[in-house]
Amino acid sequence: MGSWQLEVARMFLYMAFPVACFHYFNQPENFEEFVINVRKEMLHAETQESRDELKKFFEEHARAENLKKLEAMEASEKKFKELKSKNT
Repeated sequence: MGSWQLEVARMFLYMAFPVACFHYFNQPENFEEFVINVRKEMLHAETQESRDELKKFFEEHARAENLKKLEAMEASEKKFKELKSKNT
């Protein structure tokens, strides 16, 4: 078993390490250049073609969602009519 000094040193490390990491990783100058380079690699310049492609995707997605909703409404209406005809 260690002495109380060893326990104090361990507790200091347990508390100081997260604080030191927090301090280091919250300094923008440490990783700013890396982030800028990754952003340049990952993101391309927005062009009219990419905007048109994105607009087309949104329109197709909205059309598909509207079709699903319409089919659900028609199925619900059909069930309602069947129940109404059974009750009358």
